[in-house]
Amino acid sequence: MLKPRNVPKNAPNKHCYFCVNQIDNANYKDVPTLQRFMSHYCRIVPGRRTGLCAKHQRKVSTAVKRGREMGLLPFVRK
Repeated sequence: MLKPRNVPKNAPNKHCYFCVNQIDNANYKDVPTLQRFMSHYCRIVPGRRTGLCAKHQRKVSTAVKRGREMGLLPFVRK
């Protein structure tokens, strides 16, 4: 006998932050915005958790990586 899944019936709909606010792309110099999509350990949070669409998740990922290379964002937590 299979157990029923624990799926919340009234789960909140997650909408893409960039689509809702009509922001074209993620800029690597916009550190506060990029930190929204990073975990406490400075890892990039997946789109299914942040609610970003696939297009903007790719752009955020690229922007975070550029920000790390430029020294604006940390690679790891201190």
